[in-house]
Amino acid sequence: MDALTELNVLGLILSAVLLAMACVKADRVRAWRAGINPSAEELSDASFIAARVVFVALAGVGIYLCVQGFKVSDDTAWDDTELTTAVRGATDALDGSSGFGDIYVEGNDTGWIDEYATRIEQEIVEHGGGDAPQYGVTATPADANTASEARYTVTGADSAFCMQVTRTRSKDGDYEPPGIGGGQGTVTVPSYDFAVTTREGGC
Repeated sequence: MDALTELNVLGLILSAVLLAMACVKADRVRAWRAGINPSAEELSDASFIAARVVFVALAGVGIYLCVQGFKVSDDTAWDDTELTTAVRGATDALDGSSGFGDIYVEGNDTGWIDEYATRIEQEIVEHGGGDAPQYGVTATPADANTASEARYTVTGADSAFCMQVTRTRSKDGDYEPPGIGGGQGTVTVPSYDFAVTTREGGC
């Protein structure tokens, strides 16, 4: 339970206390006051009515604010259902996608791993739906990743997912930018295809 949710729960408890105070009978309050201070001035019925109105009004405001607070809390934190749906949508979107690699380290290119973590996080947020937060998802690369295969532990709620990404060279998608003066270029930007699967639990 996050701090905002705890504050909302506390607010509901205080509102319930105010409502309980509004329900206390006037005779009981008078007896309590007489026991503590017998010489105290007698309270009128109008005073009790005014106090009840104030207590009920304060409780109503408190309940309203807490309900709004719960909505804010829901909009700023992922729940397991939202994260599960978003991860599945991101997996479907990323599976079969392609991208370009580094022209200088084609044989042992691991620089894509951290970049792909950002791509995963963005895709999950995009598939979170209208009620899901626009942040708060983390895709953490595993330590034993390689140039052709990487695993990411996706977190953002109580549950976690392991997303496995396999990167395969795809020469058909290579890009050869034109050379100086529009002639044939000498540089080839390598293209890669990505196969993505996801299972529940951390990697």
